[in-house]
Amino acid sequence: MDGLQSEWRLLQQQHEHYEFAALAIKGAAFALLALHAPFVTLLLAVLWLQEAVIKTFQSRLGERLLRLEAMLREGSGQPMQLHTDWLAGRPRGLARMGEYLRSACRPTVAFPYPVLMAITLIS
Repeated sequence: MDGLQSEWRLLQQQHEHYEFAALAIKGAAFALLALHAPFVTLLLAVLWLQEAVIKTFQSRLGERLLRLEAMLREGSGQPMQLHTDWLAGRPRGLARMGEYLRSACRPTVAFPYPVLMAITLIS
């Protein structure tokens, strides 16, 4: 049981770190507006996709956290199986790109990128 609890605590901290990283990327996107350069729209698109990748990784950690919570409730399960679980559920090739694009379309990820990109195109 201690192994499961230790893993849960560690993964929960990592899950929160991913959230802070996503917020930092959003902050960088806002800072780019000050550049007034033609390539800013492209940089915003790159940041948007980078945040989508980070949020996809975060959701994978979230899935493992939910499994750990179930194992803790049931009093069973093997700790330290993050990579085994991750590899078993990780799509390959174009399916992985689709996973990232679906993540990019989630409102909590997409906001504020389209608005910022529109501002760069207007100004």
